[in-house]
Amino acid sequence: MAYFGEIAALLTAVFWTVTSMAFESAGKKVGSLAVNLIRLVIAFFIYAVYTQVTRGMWFPFDASAESWMWLMLSGLVGFVIGDLLLFQAFVIIGARISMLIMAMTPPFTAFISYFMLGEVLSPMNWLGMAVTLAGISMVILKRENKSLQGEEAIRRRLTSAYSLPGILLALGGALGQAAGLVLSKKGMGDYNAFAASQIRVLTGIVGFAVLIFVLKRYGRVWGALKNTSAMKRITLGSFFGPFLGVSFSLLSIQHTKAGISATIMSIVPVLIIPPAILIFKEKVNWKEIAGAAVTVLGVAIFFL
Repeated sequence: MAYFGEIAALLTAVFWTVTSMAFESAGKKVGSLAVNLIRLVIAFFIYAVYTQVTRGMWFPFDASAESWMWLMLSGLVGFVIGDLLLFQAFVIIGARISMLIMAMTPPFTAFISYFMLGEVLSPMNWLGMAVTLAGISMVILKRENKSLQGEEAIRRRLTSAYSLPGILLALGGALGQAAGLVLSKKGMGDYNAFAASQIRVLTGIVGFAVLIFVLKRYGRVWGALKNTSAMKRITLGSFFGPFLGVSFSLLSIQHTKAGISATIMSIVPVLIIPPAILIFKEKVNWKEIAGAAVTVLGVAIFFL
């Protein structure tokens, strides 16, 4: 099927839009660490049921040792380390600047895949990437509606927004996501994408479980399990994120270049705009609308 990889990447972005809203809501109720662990555990069992039905095997017993090695490394780098760095960047420099820096994931992916996989993007691919990232930047860098009090408040705001440690943490998050994609492609080969995702998810479970044990946050996990409202959102997010989203991202990189996949999948901040208007009744300015149009144009270039 022509453009199967690109279409899979678009669907991935749609799935991640749903899961980001579900996890944001759940995270505010029970904390992000608890959400991260529970979502992966739920996703693991969804994978087990799905692969048992489709492959007659609830666990990836048929994966080679080499596939296990690369996919586990991918899960550790992408799911655990990358997410941890990004969440800390949110604390230091805020979500908006962090998300802008995360838009560096596609070029990072293209760069890493060139050295690890020998993938070379065409001039048209680079143009599509540049236009897409420009559109995403226009959306993310909208002005805050809240006015700051006095010059000192503005100075503090600007200082924290461009903190070097915060910028480096966000860059680390982008690198983690990019490296995770490329490592997945290297370890997966022609292997089943859903089974490969299950290996990554299993690694993420172990990583977050160790982290929660070390930080002694297990009480929050138990509290989250008893929160019915949060669990509904985590379950919804687990189906669309770690299950459908991650699997389709691997299907995408199986059928097209990793840099192209990463660019198309990075349009999530733009896709969130319609539900933000319709569901949360948020007001959207002209800059966000223009950014969305530019992003769609950039994605369209990949299909030319």
